[in-house]
Order: sequence, then C-alpha cells, then structure tokens
Amino acid sequence: MFRNFILICLISILFTSCCCIRVKQTQTFMHQPFEQVKAPPAPDYSQSKNWAALPNRNDACDQSPDGKTDTSIAQMVDVFWIHPTTFTQAPKQNFCWNADVNDVELNLKTDNSTILYQASAFNSAGKIYAPRYRQAHLYAFFTPDKSLKRKALRLAYEDIKTSFEFYLKNYNHGRPIIIASHSQGGLHAFWLLRDYFANQPLMKQLVAAYIIGMPIPKDSLNFLLPCKDSSQTKCYLSWYTFKENYYPPNYNEYAVAYCVNPLSWNDVENNVGKQFNEGAVIKPFGKIKPKFVGAKVNKGLLWIKSPFPFLNIKNYHIGDINLFYMNVKNNAAFRSKIFLQRKN
Repeated sequence: MFRNFILICLISILFTSCCCIRVKQTQTFMHQPFEQVKAPPAPDYSQSKNWAALPNRNDACDQSPDGKTDTSIAQMVDVFWIHPTTFTQAPKQNFCWNADVNDVELNLKTDNSTILYQASAFNSAGKIYAPRYRQAHLYAFFTPDKSLKRKALRLAYEDIKTSFEFYLKNYNHGRPIIIASHSQGGLHAFWLLRDYFANQPLMKQLVAAYIIGMPIPKDSLNFLLPCKDSSQTKCYLSWYTFKENYYPPNYNEYAVAYCVNPLSWNDVENNVGKQFNEGAVIKPFGKIKPKFVGAKVNKGLLWIKSPFPFLNIKNYHIGDINLFYMNVKNNAAFRSKIFLQRKN
C-alpha cells in the first residue's frame, strides 16, 4: 500500500510540488482515535484569509501558463473550487486527522500546488472561490478503520457546506455556478451537489460539475446527467487517470463509475490521439506542452501511455488535470459560454 506513496512522490515533483508523506511517523500519529484528538478550530469564512482564492484579490489561480486569461466570460460565472488533499505530511500539532486552516506552511503548499496548477484551469470560465477547509489527512483514505475515515471526511465536509452557504449568501447573487474539484475535493463536491442542487432551485444555476479524480457511480447522481459532449450543461464530468492496461486494486469502484475522456469529452471507449491534447502543464507552470499524451476510456478508467518511461508509475491521479490542462481550461470556458447563451 505505501509503495504507492513513493510513486506519488516521484510524479508529484513533476506536477504540483506536493510533499511526500512520512509513513512511519504518520502511522504513529494516526493510531490515535478520532474522538480523542482535538479538532482544529472551525474557519470563519467572513475572513478572507480562510479562502485560498477570491476574485477581489490576486491569488495563485489568477495565473495562466501562457500569460493570457480571457475574463469576458469569467466575469459572468462563478467557479466554486474544492481542492484535493494537501495535508500529507506527518502532523506537527495535535491536529492529526484534520488540517488546521491556520497552518501557514500547509496553506502555502496548497496555494503553490492545487490552486496554481489546477484551479487556474478554470479562471477563464468564471470567478474562482476556493475555501480553505479542515481537510482530512491523506492517511484517512488508507486507514483500515473506515469509521475514522468517515469521521475525518465529515468534519471536512462541514466546512465545505459552511463556506458554500456563506458564498451563496454573500458572493453569488444568482450567477451561474461551476462546481470544480479534484480527489478529496471531488467527494465533497459530490455531497454538495446532492445536498444543495438535487431538486433545488439552485440547479437552474449549475453550468456543470467537474468531479475529477473521484469515481462517481453512474446511478448515484440521478438528478444530474453525465456530460456526453463538449457543450452539454447541467451535467457532471469525471475521470481518473491510470497507465494503459493497468487495473487498480480497488477496480470495482471504477467499474461502475462514469468516466469521460477530457480529449473528446465523451465516454466512447476508443483511443484519442495525443494530437488532440491542447496542452499539458507540469513544472514549470509557465510552459505548455501540446500533444503531450493521448487517452482512452476503458471500463470506468482513463488510460494513457506513460509520458515518463523512466518512472514505473501506474497511477496518474495527481496529474488528472495537469495532463489535459488546456483542454480543461478551454472546455470549462466553452460550457460557461454555452450556458450564458442558452440562458439568454
């Protein structure tokens, strides 16, 4: 199991500068029962410091790898970004199951990784709002005690709900919304859609939901259709990237999931060549790599040929967005444009 951590560390150097988990030290911390560990203080979302991104200030998500950002559409749409797990290091405080939003070092790590390399892909599609939250530690996804996982994730989701409600009341003003997320953020996005959009008036404002890096069972969002092409709105998209011909140990979760190809924006199971890749963005951020890698949907998985033959990487989860960065950027902006046209 922990061999995967080492591989993730290698590929993370190329993608988002995320640090490795210190396995032995973290295992020691994470043996503490959830109820016996003091929870970090809940964030106050009226304070801008508790947001990793807000439209009224310069944030890492405002950058573009080509130095160009078209804000004509973005001024009329909001993007609510829920970031993935960046709390991966051995905890330094008593807070081990959930992160402290006042942790300056962790916040810098978040801003310089997921906010810069992932959230920025949506800055031409809308104004980005990205809450800091008491995210569950990476180990919560690997602990044998699933009750601890649920408790840590539920605490994290409470913050997402609180931040979203604050956003709706103080920032949204009835504007169209894109829900965008990755990994742990995708799980929170799934719950958010279920709790706030299903059979609710807010559904009329939903442009699309990018639930990336989290397998979503096809029948689990019966109020929201999966996107079947590049222009469909009021739908969701999801994919999870692996090396060609590889099936993860927990494949049953993916076998029942909807998977779209971000190079074709449909779920047809055929090879889409790398000539359709408009540009990957890996380190350094300012360099776009067009035609970087092709992709194929296969039974709930997104398969790619390894772009790094010198690394024996089979799980490209950390690069779900970076590998197809410009395709995601252009498609999100296109869906916003289509939604605004249909609304008018």
